[in-house]
Amino acid sequence: MKIDNSLPLEYSTEENSLKILGFWIFLGAEIMLFATLFASYFTLVDRTGNGPTGAEIFEITPVLIETILLLTSSFTIGLGIHAMRIGNKRAMMAFFAITLVLGLGFLSVEIYEFMHYVHVGAGLQTSAFTSILLTTLGTHGAHVTVGLFWGLFIMLQVKKRGLTPQTTNKAFIFSLYWHFLDVVWIFIFSFIYLKGMM
Repeated sequence: MKIDNSLPLEYSTEENSLKILGFWIFLGAEIMLFATLFASYFTLVDRTGNGPTGAEIFEITPVLIETILLLTSSFTIGLGIHAMRIGNKRAMMAFFAITLVLGLGFLSVEIYEFMHYVHVGAGLQTSAFTSILLTTLGTHGAHVTVGLFWGLFIMLQVKKRGLTPQTTNKAFIFSLYWHFLDVVWIFIFSFIYLKGMM
């Protein structure tokens, strides 16, 4: 395996560069998935039937907490990648751990939010609106859950093997995934919650 020392470790082999390119292509497919969910949401948002509207069920406090937790986690994963690039394994592990704790906090608030929706009668079968709302939020939440396990496995590999071209490549690809989830959340926050509260 030929290593190019002029590049960051995660790009240092041709295989690593191709894996990163492949992951960008995968993210393109993920963009299409969420674009389809958003298009469905905008089509069904006013089809509430006898169920509640967004303005009736959305609460600003949990949504703001979720947003702060996820955007802060995007910052900490960036710090983790920076620490990785300067060879500071300990700082990288600390920032990755903080990122995962923030992600877990986000999921906890989202679970509380789902319980609130069910409690006020906004279940999957209540209306077309609540169905697409819960599907969209649930799909994003499922992606965050996968990310938590993925990040944990990467931390275990870095702890065991150190900062190698393989482990740094995996960590960098994970950071792309995590940033992607944060971007999707910004759209959810802006076009589902804020618009729905108006």
